[in-house]
Amino acid sequence: MLHLYDTVTREVRELKMREPGTLGVYLCGPTVYGPPHLGHGRATLVYDILRRYLEWSGISVRLVSNITDIDDKIIDRANRENRDWTEITHKCEDIWFKAMGELDVLRPTDVPHATEYVEQMVTMIGDLMTRNVAYATDDGVYLDISSVPDYGLLAHQSIDDMLSGGGDREVLGAAQKRHPGDFALWKFSKPGEPSWPSPWGEGRPGWHSECVVMSLELLGEGFDLHCGGADLRFPHHENERAQAVALGKKFAQHWMHNGFVVDIEGEKMSKSLGNVTNLVDLVQHYDPRAYRMLLLQTHYRSPVKVGQDNIDAAVNSLAGLDGFAHRMATASLPATASDETALAQFRSYMDNDLDSPSAMALIFDAVRRANIAAESGDNTTTAALAHAVHEMCNALGLKLRAGDEIDDAIVERANALDAARKAKDFAQADAIRNELQAAGYVVETTKDGTRVRRS
Repeated sequence: MLHLYDTVTREVRELKMREPGTLGVYLCGPTVYGPPHLGHGRATLVYDILRRYLEWSGISVRLVSNITDIDDKIIDRANRENRDWTEITHKCEDIWFKAMGELDVLRPTDVPHATEYVEQMVTMIGDLMTRNVAYATDDGVYLDISSVPDYGLLAHQSIDDMLSGGGDREVLGAAQKRHPGDFALWKFSKPGEPSWPSPWGEGRPGWHSECVVMSLELLGEGFDLHCGGADLRFPHHENERAQAVALGKKFAQHWMHNGFVVDIEGEKMSKSLGNVTNLVDLVQHYDPRAYRMLLLQTHYRSPVKVGQDNIDAAVNSLAGLDGFAHRMATASLPATASDETALAQFRSYMDNDLDSPSAMALIFDAVRRANIAAESGDNTTTAALAHAVHEMCNALGLKLRAGDEIDDAIVERANALDAARKAKDFAQADAIRNELQAAGYVVETTKDGTRVRRS
């Protein structure tokens, strides 16, 4: 059975299911006001790997991942660009799902939009007001965090320490708040801003109220797993949990958080730092599988550095696996079952807090042993290991390509591109790249030269 690190208990423990054989998961989805960056891609890929492994293991997964389609950042962009806020959200959502499709991320079972649940949010906030754990000010309705005795459970910090950070979201503000940590459940709208009716005045829900309502509405009380990036632990996830506790409801039974994406200098990638690499650009310039490969070779709780060198390394690793798949596909191998020893070891690694780096090392070792067996003429062992490699890769969402032969003329154009780059004729290199892409090829340029494959 899968064991995962739990943010609350700070230990690796069994991921228990409310209903045997079925796992209910809530993943905080994107706020659709701009293109996705690498951090967004990491979160969705980590939990796609988790989902695929569980489903490969015979577990039915209901993954709920929301779209935050009303938020201060959306309104701010709409005002800056003099555009309707819905135009921004619709376009950015389309870009998001296109990028996820390129990464081969399975679409969530449910994709609730915050704007579809405003009525339920108003009802929940009303319940909190009735319980005297929420109060109104001149600019909105706030939760009184002093009413939640274990507030800070996820952060494992004092309130003062937590309030010194807060990630990208503002947690301080209204002069009428009873405590600086009290957070907005409902924000009164300004003239021209989108708004919905409520007993307290026209406005919109706070970010933290959106996710708690959608998760409880779709998965029910005491759902199995709540996950997201480490930056969401506080204040977002803590404030979700606080509302459920204040309502007397059971919330997530297990909390999972993935590590940051950092640049080559080791800083967290974020828009505020100005060092974001756009995910859309990444999948346009590289085999999208390369990002999955890079993340599989890094434990999900560890920070991962993304730069030219390790993306190139991931591309080269993929080329090795694809080459192996091609050799096995064209070899005359007997029909046989997958190597059970390899599969058992694979399960052992993955069940131990999703240890994908060890799982990937096992896959590459199986490739090595299969090649040795093939050279010695042991076709039965070769076939069993080859089947195991394919099965393990499929369990991780890493689809191998046996590959199509590339015409000599296309190879020559790729060589011409490299020659142009060496001569520093970058205009000619770009022209050849555009020519190959227009012909339906993906062009990957690494330190070892240009590689071309069919799109």
